Amino acid sequence: MKPQTDEELGPWLALFCVPHLSLRLTHQLLEHFKTPQRILAADADILRNCFHIKPKALSALQSYLKDTQTSTIGKAITATLNWQHASPDHHIVHWAHPDYPVRLREIAQPPLILFVAGNPKLLNRPQLAFVGTRNPSFDGKQLAHEFARQLSLRGVLITSGLALGIDGASHEGALASCSPTIAVMATGMDRIYPARHRQLAQQIREHGALVSEFPLGHQPTPQSFPQRNRIISGLSLGVLVVEAAIRSGSLITARYALEQNREVFAIPGSIHNPVTKGCHQLIRQGAKLVESVEHIVEEIGHLIEPILIEPVLIEPLEKSSPEAPLLSEPLQALLAHMGYDPVSVDTLVERTGFDVIRLSGLLTELCLLKQVEQTEQGYVRLFNAP
Repeated sequence: MKPQTDEELGPWLALFCVPHLSLRLTHQLLEHFKTPQRILAADADILRNCFHIKPKALSALQSYLKDTQTSTIGKAITATLNWQHASPDHHIVHWAHPDYPVRLREIAQPPLILFVAGNPKLLNRPQLAFVGTRNPSFDGKQLAHEFARQLSLRGVLITSGLALGIDGASHEGALASCSPTIAVMATGMDRIYPARHRQLAQQIREHGALVSEFPLGHQPTPQSFPQRNRIISGLSLGVLVVEAAIRSGSLITARYALEQNREVFAIPGSIHNPVTKGCHQLIRQGAKLVESVEHIVEEIGHLIEPILIEPVLIEPLEKSSPEAPLLSEPLQALLAHMGYDPVSVDTLVERTGFDVIRLSGLLTELCLLKQVEQTEQGYVRLFNAP
């Protein structure tokens, strides 16, 4: 496809940059006038009286039409075009662009423009959204990584929000399978949030795509994240909730998914874990309970190209390693008192009857044997533990 010129992008960016013009009204204008050029050329009285455009929006638009270079809108357009010219993998995908994602057109108030760093062709690939808490348990983080890796190998593109916790583990799991992944951001493309995910964002950009509907310079606000979440679910065939508390932004994404007629999947967890209670609530409300990747493939596999969902030889999460070491009776006894949720040393002393010194030695031995791992919340069994 021939690259778009600045002259072709200009009217779209002008419409995008008009302040105090809601997305709902923007789409109404497009539906009536068909093109941004016609909107910009429309009579001010018609815009004011028929579409009730706010005075501040109309004033800014008129200022731009008088001075397309130095007006507020003109400066924003120049900065945005400079961003696109700065790198060959910077793209501006507007409503009429052939790379605009088909599924995103189906949602209420779809973005007028998507800014993409990476490969915009990926936006129309079959996707599954991964969402969850920013403070996952060890199990939750490991599940997100492994489910994302396995689904990526089956041709499902993983989409998430670049946040800490489940989002980051999901992106990393997709990249671990040498597959692309999409991160939908709650900031402008010149901002990476959280800052500690800069390296991850660069990897996603190189192998997948960073996406945002926000203008350059936009900092994250409480409203930015729900707004971003509707895009995460809108791009996807369904949403997988790995771990989420009752009051969680992940449940907002799940609600968007239901409104958008997408599938909602949830992984259950311990009834004592507060970050799995949101998943349990979703399951009670009708979300599909997921215990393996196959449960997801059964639901969305028919929407993915058959060649991409042929069985891939992947070791199941809880399959014992064929080379698992033989454990002594004390080590086996200790493992029998441990689950896949974090447990403290004090709790293990109560459960096993071992004194602290002996217990510490056994835990160290299990860690060296890759049967147990120490986390901030306590000790947990690894999935390959017998």
